[in-house]
Amino acid sequence: MAALFSPLTQRSVTLRNRIVVSPMCQYSCTDGFATDWHLVHLGSRAVGGAAVVIAEATAVEARGRISPQDLGLWQEAHIEPLARVTRFLRGHGAVPAVQLAHAGRKASTARPWEGGRPVPPAQGGWPVVAPSAVPFAEDHPVPGELDAANIAGIVQAFATAAKRALAAGFEIIEVHSAHGYLLHQFLSPLSNRRTDRYGGPFENRIRLLTEVVDAVRAVWPERLPLWVRVSATDWAEPGGWDLPQTVALAKILKTRGVDLLDCSSGGTLPHAKIPSGPGFQVPFAEAVRREAGLATGAVGLITQPDQAEKIVAESRADVILLARQFLRDPYWPLHAARALGATIAWPVQYQRAID
Repeated sequence: MAALFSPLTQRSVTLRNRIVVSPMCQYSCTDGFATDWHLVHLGSRAVGGAAVVIAEATAVEARGRISPQDLGLWQEAHIEPLARVTRFLRGHGAVPAVQLAHAGRKASTARPWEGGRPVPPAQGGWPVVAPSAVPFAEDHPVPGELDAANIAGIVQAFATAAKRALAAGFEIIEVHSAHGYLLHQFLSPLSNRRTDRYGGPFENRIRLLTEVVDAVRAVWPERLPLWVRVSATDWAEPGGWDLPQTVALAKILKTRGVDLLDCSSGGTLPHAKIPSGPGFQVPFAEAVRREAGLATGAVGLITQPDQAEKIVAESRADVILLARQFLRDPYWPLHAARALGATIAWPVQYQRAID
């Protein structure tokens, strides 16, 4: 059996293979509600053979949306449209997952195809918040610095959203602490200039993330996995968040009930020089797995079946997360299995297409 198509069990959840649909924002909601687009977009990847399908960055409060059209779990009414999606995913053999997120200073922006610029309040945007009054870029607004009460409220918002995720039928939660969004903003010295217990040394900068993890794990059933996505580096050494800090963080998260670290990179700086190329972030997943003893996910320009197979077979990561490749080919796992000589079940409705 190809390593890529071997099962993986975490807690009570078994993945049918090691292929995961990475969370990809669709910017297609009104007031945070999932639509038919989400059912078809996410559902087709389950039909295509993915083991886990992660719904896009899902805001835990309205001001935490990247754009006004982001998905949300900040109110009870958001549950049922998502439950419709999770029922379909489970019915086609995939584990339904959701990424809980808060955009912080990168919130209130237009959709990418509308330019991605900040949306002012007069045009439907809202004031943004951050660990410090440091804007993301010159053309972005200065965020309001979060006080202790607001920080506590955000921690609670993650926990409440986790309860709603459970009610919606999700079986894995991924906490979004990457790509320059709020929890990553607290991790990085480039965006966190605080002098209180949430800023300064490493143990203070990771405090909000560990509080969120603790709050989510407290309401998320012990039988279900909890993942965290991080940016393993800001690509700004020295002075930014980097791989050694990521490894140290991973060791701490492992003791707090985190089951897998999804290792991406970048997002804190608008013009970071990122040496991208096929599998360029895999060494981050490999280092965390080796040095922290925590399961990892590799993501970033992984497109070919033999490439993904080698990463898993060589124990460089436990799962492979695909993003753009799944946009190109919703049935990538079915095609990858054939390329690797693995046998997996096609949907019965599609079996007439098998040569």
